[in-house]
Amino acid sequence: MKMNKIEILSPAGGPDSVIAAVRSGADAIYIGAKTFSARAGAHNFDEEEMRECVRYCHERGVKVHLALNTLIFDDEMEAALALASSAAKADIDALIIQDIGLVSLIKKAIPGLPLHASTQMTVHTPYGAKALYEMGFERVVVSRELSLEEIREIHEFCPEVELEAFVHGALCMCVSGQCYFSAMLGGRSANRGMCAQPCRLPMRFKGNDHALSLKDNGSLHYLRELQKIGVTSAKIEGRMKRPEYVAAATTAAKEARDLGEIRPETQEKLRSVFSRTGFTDGYLSGKRGEEMFGYRRKDDVVTADSQLLKELRLSYKDEAQRVAVSFRLTVKAGERMTLSADDGERVVTVESEKVAEIAKNLPLSRERAEQSLRKTGNTPYQITEIITDLDGKAAVSAAALNALRREALDRLSEKRAVWHNYRINEIDIEDHLDDGDNAEPKDWICSKDLAIPKTCRDQQIFVALDGLSDDEQVKRTLDDGYAIGVEAPRVMFGNERDGCERAARAQYRRGLYRQGAGL
Repeated sequence: MKMNKIEILSPAGGPDSVIAAVRSGADAIYIGAKTFSARAGAHNFDEEEMRECVRYCHERGVKVHLALNTLIFDDEMEAALALASSAAKADIDALIIQDIGLVSLIKKAIPGLPLHASTQMTVHTPYGAKALYEMGFERVVVSRELSLEEIREIHEFCPEVELEAFVHGALCMCVSGQCYFSAMLGGRSANRGMCAQPCRLPMRFKGNDHALSLKDNGSLHYLRELQKIGVTSAKIEGRMKRPEYVAAATTAAKEARDLGEIRPETQEKLRSVFSRTGFTDGYLSGKRGEEMFGYRRKDDVVTADSQLLKELRLSYKDEAQRVAVSFRLTVKAGERMTLSADDGERVVTVESEKVAEIAKNLPLSRERAEQSLRKTGNTPYQITEIITDLDGKAAVSAAALNALRREALDRLSEKRAVWHNYRINEIDIEDHLDDGDNAEPKDWICSKDLAIPKTCRDQQIFVALDGLSDDEQVKRTLDDGYAIGVEAPRVMFGNERDGCERAARAQYRRGLYRQGAGL
């Protein structure tokens, strides 16, 4: 079975970056709206800009994903669902989501809209990916902190779900989706799209002046290997970065995938346009250490000079004619001309307003017809075949052929712009929100170990996973009549199976857990 090429997914913080990504070879892009985006500082897109973006991309065969990936408060659910509906009306290809409550609403309101689990959900274990697939996610964006082996295990455990992995761009010192540093220091929460990036500040530890700042992820050379282990999409970080960066990173990704290597000049442009004294592949390779740390120094900034930025802008100045189209032209004297345009999936046919007259001198030849029809100009279309049916008698002007060509391609663009027909249901938000004020109080406590006071015998006790290491003590506690649940850690890299076995030995009852990774 032939394996599909891994998708190149590029960031677009604004309309200029959309053009840079598409013309540089992206298969898909991801954008944010003016609200509920984990990159609130980017330009982002209002409703009209979103519609124009989707139309532009779809005409060129490129998908668009909307990052609606912040945590949502109850009083924001109506606005968030309205945004999801607007995105569906704009014909968006998928939503990238973090908030589970919003997911349940979207599944009811727009059942056909594909959902992708954001990296903010900290998907880093096989059971976590499986749980989200069963919840209705078609794709999960795996944590940036995973190794190749860990990603392979996720795919083998749940091959039904698509996997998306970051291959280039910024890395956080903390695990994706679990950082509260910015919120604690200045009230700007990363889970609300407002991270102030305090980890980039000069903080000293054992001689390291920037002890919390990691180099950017530079794992583009792993694209083919990621494809082999089951990754569907290679994601580039950078919605806050300039269009020139988007062009450089997308070009490098395309070369890595299609050529098996990145050309030296492309690699140098990528390093120069943005780096933190080089890149790291420490997470994917599993080689973590001091060499992963770096920050923006003077030399890193000045390399992105005006000449380099000009060269990068020139690289995507012109339309990339990536859509193959065949024409079929019929011209007969005394009849209206017809021209059909076929992109392999859709066919449109247009007809001239006037009938073709008999030529007094030179009738329309195949060569002259092809010359006019191949002038697709600054459009995404490349004419790969022209079939002509000419009677050798008709006189047709170049202007008439050009007008027919433009009309056919315009009609084809209209058809290519719409890929979906989502059904949008009206739902009452209040019917789906739990009234916490009227909920029955939960009678439970948490404990880091099994040193539990007898006064708590009638309560549900959630014990930290590490506190269940002594099987005999667990047995005695259960025999004494205590009801034990497991408080799983927020992240369980490589320890999920051990945690499941420990919980099973504790006669853990399914459903009695507070936090964790699909334990």
